[in-house]
Order: sequence, then C-alpha cells, then structure tokens
Amino acid sequence: MGLSLKNRIGIDIGRRIAVEQAIEWAAKHDIRFIDVQTDIAPNALESFDDARCNAVRDAKEKAGIHLGLHTLSGVNVAEFSPFCRDAVDNYLKAYIDLAPKVGAAWIVVHGGYHFTACRKLRMQASLDRLSRIADYAEKKGVLLLLENLNWEPVLAEVNYMPVTPAECMHYFREINSPALRWSFTANHAHFLPGVGIENFIDAMDFSLCHEVRLADNNGSYEIHQQPGEGTMDFGAMFAKIEGMGYQGHYMNGFGTIDDMLAGRTYMIERARDAGLTVD
Repeated sequence: MGLSLKNRIGIDIGRRIAVEQAIEWAAKHDIRFIDVQTDIAPNALESFDDARCNAVRDAKEKAGIHLGLHTLSGVNVAEFSPFCRDAVDNYLKAYIDLAPKVGAAWIVVHGGYHFTACRKLRMQASLDRLSRIADYAEKKGVLLLLENLNWEPVLAEVNYMPVTPAECMHYFREINSPALRWSFTANHAHFLPGVGIENFIDAMDFSLCHEVRLADNNGSYEIHQQPGEGTMDFGAMFAKIEGMGYQGHYMNGFGTIDDMLAGRTYMIERARDAGLTVD
C-alpha cells in the first residue's frame, strides 16, 4: 500500500536549517518528504565530506525520510558565456555527484532565464546543457525534475524558462531522457495568464510528473503565500491531480518550516472537504 495523501505532502527546507536538523524535525512531525538546497550554509555543498554525507544518509534512512536536492533558480542554466558556461555544468554535476552520497532520490533543476532579445540562443543553450546533464545523471542513477517556473510581466526584460505548458513539453520532446522528469509548481500555473492549474495539467503529459510543488498565490504575480491567503482552490487541485492517478509526493514551499507544517494541515482539510481520503 502506498503512502496516504497526508504523508505525501512534504516540506521544502531549502537553506532554512541544516539538513541533519531538518531530518530530525521531519521525523518528529511525521513528515516523510523534504528537500534541501546545498548552495550556501548551513548546507553548503563544500561542507559535505564523506563523514557528513554518511551521517545524513544514515539519519535519513533510519527516520524513513525521502530526501531531495533543489538547485538554485538564480543559477542561469541558459548561460553561454565563456567560463560561466563551464561553471554551470560543473555546478549541476556537483549536485548530481552529491545526491547518491546523501541518499537523495531526486534533484529539482531549472531551464534558466533569458533576456528578451536573446531568447532563442538561451533556450538552445538551456536545452543543450540539460541534455548533457541528463546523460550524466542517467549514468549516475540520479533523477532530475525540471520545474515549470513563474511567468513575469509582459514588459519584463528577464524571463524564466520553461513557463508555459508548450515550453515544458518542448523541453521534454527535445530531451528524451529517462533521467529527466517534471516537477509541477501548481502556484506558478495558477497565475499564468489564460491558463490556470487545470488547463496547465491538461496540456501536459502528466505521466512525466514526479513532484507537485505547492504554495498559495494571489492569481496576479509571483508570491508564495500561506495556504488560505491567496486564491488557489486546494481542494479542486488535489481532486484533479489525485483523480489522474498521481501517487507521487507534494512539496510545500513558502514561509518558515512551521508555516509549511500549518499549511499542510490546511491543505489536508481542503482535500478532505473535496471528498478525498487523506489518512
């Protein structure tokens, strides 16, 4: 029997606390899924020597925690400038090398961003890099999850990739690798003009989805709000996704870890209101 919906809603620790502390906290609160960012302290990548990696892996396994890593969206995966392009490759490879050492089951990655006049060049650089990195991940036995990022206002000079369902599917058609799957950020889809969560899902091959990321949103711009503060209908969202046979995990990403714990309770109540079995 698989985990209940309640136990499949995890917490994005990010860099809020050390991963060792996060595992202890998650076990205390019956959280089964967490992810962490390993760019800077308290989880700086350079700090993961063999001793720390072994300790994290052992603690995670003892507590029954599923661990993921989450790369920083500020690192431009669409970089093509000399020296910088090699650094981005090395950055992603370092995350992939770390994953099996700490027992991480997935890594969230991004497509990068473009400056309006160079969208075509940067998207190709992004596709080429993720193709190389997916090959590397496949050889290492690591799963990458490509996140759909947030829409920026029409006049914004800088825009993320991929944002729309069409862009997401373009990435998956161009990068045909079993090591690259999808992390669906529902709150990004919620405020995408003319789309919304249900239409976004319907436009995708949902079998690609291995994670659903959650926060509330006001329906107008990028903001990660506490569930109940924005305009997302969490009951309808869970009904839609669970109704498609999804059995993967969800990941809360907003506020403090205590905010996310409280938000999980709110989400479970909305899912129950929608007629779903949550326990």
